[in-house]
Amino acid sequence: MKELIDVSFDYYGSLAKGLEQALDTAMAITNATREKTTAIEIYWNGIFKYINEFMTPFWIALNSFTNTEREKLLRNTPHDNIRDYLELLQFNIQVANKGMRSTVRIMHDFHLEEISRAFSAWLNTMFEREGENIEAFVSRQARLLEKVVYEYPKAIDDIGSEFGFHFERDGYVKAGETERFLLYQVLPNRKVKVREKGKPVMIIHPYVLGANILAFLPNEGKSYVHAFANQGVPTYIRILKDIDTTPAVQTMTGEDDALDTKLFCEILKKRHGAQVTLNGFCQGGFIAVLNILSGELDGLVDALITCVAPMDGTRSKALVEYMEHLPPRFRDLGYAEKDLPSGNKVVDGKVMSWVYKLKSMEKEAPLYTLYRDLMLFDGSNGRDVKITTTAAAMNHWLIYDRKDIPVAITKMSFDSYTIPVTQDGTIPVTLFGRKLNFRDLTEKGIKFLICYANSDDLVDKESALAPLDYVDAEVTVFPKGHGAIATSWSVPDSEFAIQNRYPDGSRGPVRFQLDLEREMKEGSSRG
Repeated sequence: MKELIDVSFDYYGSLAKGLEQALDTAMAITNATREKTTAIEIYWNGIFKYINEFMTPFWIALNSFTNTEREKLLRNTPHDNIRDYLELLQFNIQVANKGMRSTVRIMHDFHLEEISRAFSAWLNTMFEREGENIEAFVSRQARLLEKVVYEYPKAIDDIGSEFGFHFERDGYVKAGETERFLLYQVLPNRKVKVREKGKPVMIIHPYVLGANILAFLPNEGKSYVHAFANQGVPTYIRILKDIDTTPAVQTMTGEDDALDTKLFCEILKKRHGAQVTLNGFCQGGFIAVLNILSGELDGLVDALITCVAPMDGTRSKALVEYMEHLPPRFRDLGYAEKDLPSGNKVVDGKVMSWVYKLKSMEKEAPLYTLYRDLMLFDGSNGRDVKITTTAAAMNHWLIYDRKDIPVAITKMSFDSYTIPVTQDGTIPVTLFGRKLNFRDLTEKGIKFLICYANSDDLVDKESALAPLDYVDAEVTVFPKGHGAIATSWSVPDSEFAIQNRYPDGSRGPVRFQLDLEREMKEGSSRG
């Protein structure tokens, strides 16, 4: 009898355990289903969001295209119109194919990994194995999507109070003003005294994406301008006024830029008793070179630093290849122009950003960027990957700092990307009716440092180093991409901190400036 009771007890105990296991499995599957429904909803919201962000500049570009083509259609024969539009269709198909291939590839990589994880989670659930079960797996997916679609954009918006210049706060002193520009001195943000008789540096930001990249995250030590100021260098940043509300900016020319730069250099030379170092970042470097070669800065500027600056745009392989595939009829700045309430025309910054998106379609396609961000925050072993301030600030810059550009300034850059520098070094831009030639940098005694990034997908090495065919210049190469000099390497204790000299003997831009100041003082003492 006792044996029968024991057998019955074991049987019902096993049955109860089996029922409990089945109930737990059913609950896990039910909860996973609920989480999956949430995940699917967020996923489709993400798709619509990324597509909308990608397409917004397209609608603006389409409006400009329609307005320009309304006139061109009447000026060309039907045969020419049909031919050009067929070529444009072929071009669009090629761009779409690039985006489609990269999108399919990244979706395949992501979902292949997720399928493997899902199968393991299913087995863990069914056989009560250790590890992530199906409920935890789906919950992780929903959490990942929520982070990318909702939390990441909020972090990008919130970083605005820490990112870039805030001239209304302490740490900046207004030093000069014209109709078009403001000149601010950048003060150290640590206990360092500025050398009033030191050699001043004036930093020129690009027109297209503004100045804020040069004061990336000052409170974290990631600030190009503060890297100079914190070494006691008299540091100044030339800031373009708001183009939407300043007619003088809307109509400005290269000559206006040069004359305003001249005025600021006169202020700095008088204040510090030394000639100025011009330091241009990206497009700002090209503008700085033009200003020096114009002759207007003679006796005011004796040194030049360019960082990731396109000096001969025709040597930028990716953009040139893109332009070559575009039918000649559509290589016209008129497609990017827009009318302001003032009646002035400017080049729409969002349309220009659209051009760069198309050029790099394999990295800018909307679904590609969605999956890229999913993979960025999808930690191994289910760990939560935090949204860094660096990632948030970089995206804040790319999203919110796109600026409209004066037509004449854009035309100078456009000519640089469509007309090569001549064999004797003449640049395809004139100022004050004067030809500009790289070789004149040597005649003017300009000490020249060229910095470029070895993984820059915006400004090719060949474009940045174009002046070397005509003048002697010091060259420093930095790891990483286009913005790294202003972000990663502006940190004082980073591997390639810009105030250091490197193992190969090259120098960062701050070290270059400090050495120039030392040489200036040694020369003065000998004199």
